[in-house]
Amino acid sequence: MHIPKKYGQSKLDKCPFCQKHATAMNSQKVPVCQSHKEETLDDFRCACGSPLDIMHGKFGTFFSCVKCGNINMKKALEFNDTKPKMQNRNFPQKTQQNKEMTVRSDDPRYFD
Repeated sequence: MHIPKKYGQSKLDKCPFCQKHATAMNSQKVPVCQSHKEETLDDFRCACGSPLDIMHGKFGTFFSCVKCGNINMKKALEFNDTKPKMQNRNFPQKTQQNKEMTVRSDDPRYFD
């Protein structure tokens, strides 16, 4: 069964940090989401242990290993952990603590 491609669905880039839809490029020309625009991919290693270089081509971003050759971005992300180095200072982490509160009928908070 042949399912035809729809316009705009042939190439969807994902952010390597959070797997959201990538709409921006960082300083290394890697597609990322808006919240990780200042982050960079550093110290990527191949399965053989040699460092990976970031390359850009006709079909997007890929990595180059001296021993293994070219490796696509998806496979390189499987080998390495991608965690943002700096936390978003614009969006502080909120911790919600559920507290049980008992309100009686003679309490002034009852009518709020």
